[in-house]
Amino acid sequence: MFRPSLTGAIVTSHASAYDRRDLGLLLLRLGTGGVLAAHGAQKLFGWFGGHGIEGTGQFMESVGYSPGKASATAAGLAEAGGGTLLALGLATPAAGAAAAGAMAGASTVHTPNGFFNTEGGYEYAASLGLAATGLAIAGPGRLSLDHAIGHVFDKGWMVPTALAVTAAATAAVVGARNRRLQEKERQEQAEQLGEQEPLFGEQ
Repeated sequence: MFRPSLTGAIVTSHASAYDRRDLGLLLLRLGTGGVLAAHGAQKLFGWFGGHGIEGTGQFMESVGYSPGKASATAAGLAEAGGGTLLALGLATPAAGAAAAGAMAGASTVHTPNGFFNTEGGYEYAASLGLAATGLAIAGPGRLSLDHAIGHVFDKGWMVPTALAVTAAATAAVVGARNRRLQEKERQEQAEQLGEQEPLFGEQ
């Protein structure tokens, strides 16, 4: 790449800055995408010590995501598929948005425990979600399949579209979960009151 110098002479600019950015994005994609893909494989296939669809589905039901198996499948596909695509640098806006949506759903489960992961908080899920969102916005860099195929699945308009669709879908799913948990809490409170009334009546 050439640019004019202060004296008017044409000089060659160094490409090292671009190379560093591309390498940094590659490392970030491989790290973030690899972790997400591994978590998705735990949910879908029971790999790496995971519980598979059956066990993950039961957990999903216990934390308010119903139906459990469908929720486990959706989360597993978003993590495994989104993570794999991020690592490859393919369809980066959609991949990053899907992974971020899954992490937002996971964060809501851990939010009551505070921020730090040591206390069961949302630190870990939020960090992965933010990294995935950042990659969706920044793009995959030149060391990617998106760049190799001419960014067919990495157009500028795809970034806000993918993030907006994912945000809407995530809000709907999390909202339904919250309503389900609130209804369950009301039922439990009603049952407790029902058990206490005979005790007062006997006195």
